[in-house]
Amino acid sequence: MATVTVSPIHFEDYSGVQFERLVFAYHVRAGWRDLIWHGQSGGDQGRDVSGIELFDGQPARKTIIQCANRDTLTLAKAKGDMTKAVKAIGGTPDAFKFVSRGAVSDANRTRIEQAAASLGIPHVTIWSGVEFEENLRLRGEYLLHRFVRGIEFPDAEAEIRKFVDDFPDLSDADVLQLMAAVFDRPAFRTPFQQESSLPAFQQAIEDTIGALNTGVWRTREGDEIRRIPSIHHLQDQPTQAMLTKVVRQVDELRRIFVTRLKEGEIRHCGCGQPNCPTYMLTPRVADELDEARRKILTTFRSVCSSFNVRLQ
Repeated sequence: MATVTVSPIHFEDYSGVQFERLVFAYHVRAGWRDLIWHGQSGGDQGRDVSGIELFDGQPARKTIIQCANRDTLTLAKAKGDMTKAVKAIGGTPDAFKFVSRGAVSDANRTRIEQAAASLGIPHVTIWSGVEFEENLRLRGEYLLHRFVRGIEFPDAEAEIRKFVDDFPDLSDADVLQLMAAVFDRPAFRTPFQQESSLPAFQQAIEDTIGALNTGVWRTREGDEIRRIPSIHHLQDQPTQAMLTKVVRQVDELRRIFVTRLKEGEIRHCGCGQPNCPTYMLTPRVADELDEARRKILTTFRSVCSSFNVRLQ
């Protein structure tokens, strides 16, 4: 078998606007809501992009994203951007995110986090160029391919959104990579125990079935996270058949859960609190649900070798 070498991307070969355009496109692809590209019109006041990052089972975060198209992200640069941004929006955001083309030392990460805390910003994410590239390959490799091949991204926000959501010329491998994200959630990763937190587990499973069949991926609260390719985007018939099997296995997981809930082998803890998320499971059912999830992940991995979601 031939060895394939994946070369790192030299972001320094691209202009600041091109880099920002890719950062914006990535976050559209990653399902962020209400994204605004401030840097497009100049005078960004310490915020190139702003938007809302959605989480499954956690509060959404209003986040400011700053693109650092430079060799090193310094404390002075980061602190200056955060200070300007806080003043510009008239309040403190939930989070700040830096996407740098270069490396960021551990010492600088710590200092930037401390500076954020002093400004009242509770969450800071810092991506080096390597980390940005890793996330691009995970969630939007076709965007990276187009970027490196010199295919021009559109200038306007609306056109970039269309460019990202059209799934142009995707190979089956690209489709599977995007579909894999729906399994990277607690409903598939967290082993069951005799006492388990199960808020909206059934809804999460039903949302997964919907995402695979229709391409519309939602949080368990019903908010659309983003659009992904569906089974119908796959060209290879055996691969499509295998994904149809995955959907049947996910539906079987749902059926097991609903049946055992009715039979009493899954029951509320009995504390009397209506919003308590704790349920009691018999050991047999915990093993049964874990085995059903292993089958799902194994079947998906059989057509997507890079898939690395496993029960923890």
